[in-house]
Amino acid sequence: MKNKVKLVSAFFLTCLFLTTAVVNAQERSITGKVTSSDDGMPLPGVNISVKGSTIGTSTDFDGLYSIDVPSDDAVLVYSFIGFLSQEVPVGTQTEINVILQADQNELDEVVVVGYGSQRKSDITGAVSSVKSDELNAFPVANAEQALQGRAAGVVVQSNNGGEPGAPISIKIRGNTSINASSAPLIVVDGFVGAAMPQANDIESMEILKDASATAIYGSRGSNGVVMVTTKKGKSGRLAIEVNSNYSIQNTADKLDLLNADEFAAYQQSINSGYVQGSADTDWQDLLYKSGNTQNHQFSFSGGSDKINFYASTNYFKQDGVIINSEYEKISFLSNIDAQVTDKLKLGLNLTGSRADKDGVPTQSTGSNGVNGGGDDVVSLMFRFMPDLGIYDDNGNYTTNTIGDNIDNPYAIANEAIDETKTDRFRANLYANYDILENLSFKTTFGYSTINETVGYFRPSTLIVTAGGVGGRAGIDNRRSTNVLSENYLTYKTEIGKGNLTLLAGYSYQKTTTERFSTGATGFISDSFSYYNLGGSEVTIIPSSSITEQEIQSQFGRLNYDYDDKYLLTATVRRDGASNFAKNEKYAIFPSAAIGWKISKESFLEDSETISNLKLRASYGVTGNQAINPYESFSKLSTLFSAIDGQVVGAVVPDQAANPDLKWESSYQTNLGLDLGLFNNKISLSLDYYNIDTKDLLLADASQPEYLGFLTLASIRNVGEINNKGFEIGLNTRNISTDNFSWTTDFNWSTNKNEVVSLINGIDVFLDASPGYFSVSRTHVLREGEAAGVFWGYDYQGVYQGGALPAGTATLAGAQAGDPLFSDLDNSGVITTDDQKIIGDPNPDWTMGFTNTFRYKNLDLNIFFQGAYGGDVFNLTNVQLYNGDSNALKDVLNSWTPTNTDTDIPRAVANRGREISSRFVEDGSYLRLKNIALGYNFSEDIVEKLGIDNLRLSVSAQNLLTFTNYSGLDPEVSYFGSGGESSGESNTTQGFDFGNYPTIKSVNFSLNLRF
Repeated sequence: MKNKVKLVSAFFLTCLFLTTAVVNAQERSITGKVTSSDDGMPLPGVNISVKGSTIGTSTDFDGLYSIDVPSDDAVLVYSFIGFLSQEVPVGTQTEINVILQADQNELDEVVVVGYGSQRKSDITGAVSSVKSDELNAFPVANAEQALQGRAAGVVVQSNNGGEPGAPISIKIRGNTSINASSAPLIVVDGFVGAAMPQANDIESMEILKDASATAIYGSRGSNGVVMVTTKKGKSGRLAIEVNSNYSIQNTADKLDLLNADEFAAYQQSINSGYVQGSADTDWQDLLYKSGNTQNHQFSFSGGSDKINFYASTNYFKQDGVIINSEYEKISFLSNIDAQVTDKLKLGLNLTGSRADKDGVPTQSTGSNGVNGGGDDVVSLMFRFMPDLGIYDDNGNYTTNTIGDNIDNPYAIANEAIDETKTDRFRANLYANYDILENLSFKTTFGYSTINETVGYFRPSTLIVTAGGVGGRAGIDNRRSTNVLSENYLTYKTEIGKGNLTLLAGYSYQKTTTERFSTGATGFISDSFSYYNLGGSEVTIIPSSSITEQEIQSQFGRLNYDYDDKYLLTATVRRDGASNFAKNEKYAIFPSAAIGWKISKESFLEDSETISNLKLRASYGVTGNQAINPYESFSKLSTLFSAIDGQVVGAVVPDQAANPDLKWESSYQTNLGLDLGLFNNKISLSLDYYNIDTKDLLLADASQPEYLGFLTLASIRNVGEINNKGFEIGLNTRNISTDNFSWTTDFNWSTNKNEVVSLINGIDVFLDASPGYFSVSRTHVLREGEAAGVFWGYDYQGVYQGGALPAGTATLAGAQAGDPLFSDLDNSGVITTDDQKIIGDPNPDWTMGFTNTFRYKNLDLNIFFQGAYGGDVFNLTNVQLYNGDSNALKDVLNSWTPTNTDTDIPRAVANRGREISSRFVEDGSYLRLKNIALGYNFSEDIVEKLGIDNLRLSVSAQNLLTFTNYSGLDPEVSYFGSGGESSGESNTTQGFDFGNYPTIKSVNFSLNLRF
């Protein structure tokens, strides 16, 4: 018996040994690398699992991985968002390198939405995504510039051409307001109202356009939302990346002006006694130069399963194409995410920057005590006499001797100082806790601050601008702090065939702004710029202020999809804003959207043609509170006077109280269709929208003067405006082979803007001309018309003498060779009663068109951008045809008794700078915005160099512009006589005067990754 037991034991031990040996013989480690089929780049974060088991891993930053497999029969599954999954039998292999094919069906791509994320296929609202490589197609000072032409319905424009450090205007689906801002909300890593980070630091960007997508942000999202997610670290070894760009820049165009001889002949035709000067100066050549831009970024990232980090620093510097204009900015960003426990995750986002803008005066409005627009370098280089040199015989700067008495532009560019120093800092901390398996809580706390100093100095060497007062200077300081606290719960569960997600939260945000400004004139010395205001004879009365704004909100959202076919999104937000009257501070903004994935139905499920078909519809209400604080309060102002030689102060009523001031509300409808054909090789997105904005926050100047208030135009809820339009987004994968691919991205959008109602239906006239033009009306707000259409006389050609053509008249005292205008009131003479709408700056449509070609390691990107139908009012030409300055060469064809076959009136000393349709031009254009050629060095070469990736590229921006506009550039944005950027105004658009020129550039780029 004992022997049998021993025999059986020996048998089992032998079997156990053999089994263990066989298992150990089969179990082994597999290593390899995963790359993309598109560009051969390594793919970090690819999920790799053993099919049918819980064994898994992921690739590191370099696409490398290692995994233990249990047997030769194991099958490895490789999956990654945006790529087709791939299964590979292990067999006897020990190294498996995989090339993942890009998934032409990107519907499972996850996109960021307010307070969460969704699969692209589950979105019911109007959302556009902009890829990181599109944002980095060419170097820009900030990512807003890179958005231009990238998304349907989004209009992006510099507020001053190619000026270094110029602010950028973004508008989504038109002007949704008149007095209040139409700028979208920018949300960066969850921080509401953040500044846009550097393009190289952005992982993804989504643009939320309709009420369904934006309503979760309530009033803050009334003009659309730009969602920005910055880069995060990934598990694996430390990765280091260097991006370096250098570009050479020049002006895109110059005006064809009179030279000295031509100018003298022109002036002598006006005044036979004019004596020509001894010089022949081309002020454009003197002031324009080759500029350059350099942009350098260094980043490092890494992490483990529990913690990851990303940090970068960026240096940007631009030397402008006008002498002595430059911009310099250094910034940093840091992201840390830590999985503290299985339930708790913490994160910290830090970013900061210092920017120095050293500019030259442009787009002058005649402020700072300057008459005649005399401190504007750009308009002065066009206006100033070409037969004068830089200096006179005494070594002083020359000044004009005809027309307005102004300094020469070279003096302004070299002597005037305009500096802006801006410091920004933002910190955002979050904690996410999984209370239950399907219930999580997230809390965030953010703090940001902006400190800005704006200083100007006009030394006494500027004879006209400041010499008469011994120099002038001023300084303005602004400090703004923003505190944000948000807390919300997210609950997810399955209900039968459906998936339900509920979100509920609370938000509080407070903004405090402190300002101080002062100025002085009459300095003993010009040596101290604006830093020694105490060394002046006269000090301007200083001003200071503090404002506080608070918004507190409760919000909720429901997302439900049934059987992956039928989608429902419902959102509600209750906002309270301190800007409004006591009884009107709170408002509720609801929205709802539905979606139907028709392609999931049985009758289309197996279609080889239609791979995706979804219908979307949404309706919602959003509000706008983007007005200055305290507008609902009664206000007092101080005045100073002299009594018996003593200065005394007084307090007077400034503004009447408005206890009924409330939210401006936009009622938005959106209908959309998403279509994918042939496995989504063709993807089409169509949207129609209609936005009715009611209770407009408008300045109402109808109260009588006898009430005694200084400010008659107080903000009230009056009027309505409508925006409607179509948007098309088309993406095609034309060719896709192992060595060659060609993709096309196209977007096209329209927007029709209409003022529906105003205060008692009365026209509102506004002026956006330079102050020295002495014009009172350049545009109008009128019911039934677009906001800010041009207003003036209807030009009918040149009067030839004798009887006037029917329906025309001239200004009083006119003679043969003077302008003819339409006589609208049939009075026989032109007066202000003959003015009418003469143009519309709003384009009929805008578009962007991109083609990307890849052949092995070589890639070519060609990007066109354009607009059609918008008019431009050429205020520059109003001045240059006025007779009291230099002029375009066209004036050599002015009317004379022997040259009557011309459309240019006779030359006179001062035409009066009339505002007429003669100066309204078609601003349509098509621009080759960017063309880029890049090369990724092969893996063999980079391995020899000891690096992971090496890429070189060359690109060119604004090389070609096709337009009939006669000015320097059809993309114009004159600040207007009020001195405010038209990027913040919805009415002063399309005016061209003194804009910094648009630039052409050639850029060289280097990308290194270690």
